[in-house]
Amino acid sequence: MGATQDSFDLQPGRVLARKFEVIRRLGAGWEGEVYLVRERATGIDRAAKLFFPERNPRNHTLNEYARRLHRLRECPILVSYVTQETIRAQGADVSVLISEFVDGEMLCEFLARQPGHRLDVFQGLHLLHALAEGVSAIHANNDYHGDLHAANVIVRRLGLSFEVRLLDLHRWPGTRSSNIQEDVCNLVRLLYDVLGGSRTYAKHPPEIKGVLRGLRRSLILESFRTAGDLALHLETMPWESR
Repeated sequence: MGATQDSFDLQPGRVLARKFEVIRRLGAGWEGEVYLVRERATGIDRAAKLFFPERNPRNHTLNEYARRLHRLRECPILVSYVTQETIRAQGADVSVLISEFVDGEMLCEFLARQPGHRLDVFQGLHLLHALAEGVSAIHANNDYHGDLHAANVIVRRLGLSFEVRLLDLHRWPGTRSSNIQEDVCNLVRLLYDVLGGSRTYAKHPPEIKGVLRGLRRSLILESFRTAGDLALHLETMPWESR
C-alpha cells in the first residue's frame, strides 16, 4: 500500500474480522476512513475507523487514540472506545478501531440543508454553547480535541438546542496549553462559519462580533483561554436593548 493511499473502498456487505458487516462509508480524514458497521452477533451498529498503514506506524496512532478515548471516557461529547481489530485490505494488514456509533448528522451536511446554508444568530449561539460546554470537559482533563471543524461534529436538534458529539482526536506538536487555545480559536471559527462567514459578518450584532473578535487569535485568547471560559461568556453575556 503506497503513500498515496486515500481510500479502502469497502463495499456494503463486506465482513470485517468475521464480526462486523460494512453498512456504508461515513467519512475520511488524514489518518484513515470511517465506516458504519453492524456487529453480526448482536446487530449493534458501530463505527469502524480504518487507519492508513503509512500513518499508523507500529499501530502507534491507533493505540494513542484508543488510550485518549479511554482516559476521556467521562467526557460525554466524545465517542466511546470499544475495541480494535486487524483486517486485510488491498494486500496489507490494516488496523481498525471500533467505537460507538453516534446517530445524527454531520454539521456540514446539516448546514447544507438550512436556508442560505447557515444558522441564524440564536441557533448559532446555542450550537456554540453545546460545543464549548462539551469541549470544556476535555480541557478540564488537561487535554484537547485538536481538529474541530464541521466535518468532525455530529449534531441532532434537541428542543431549543443541539445535542453534539465529536469525531476523532488529533495529537499535534506543541504544548497542551497551546493546543487547548487552538481548540478555542476553532470553536469561534465554527460560529463564524455556521453564521455564514464573511458574507454575513458585517450584519452581526455587537454581541456576536464580541465573540468572533474578527477571528484574530490574540483577541480571542484575551477573553477565552479555554472552552469553559467561552461557555461561561455565552451564558452570561449582556445584550443591548434595541
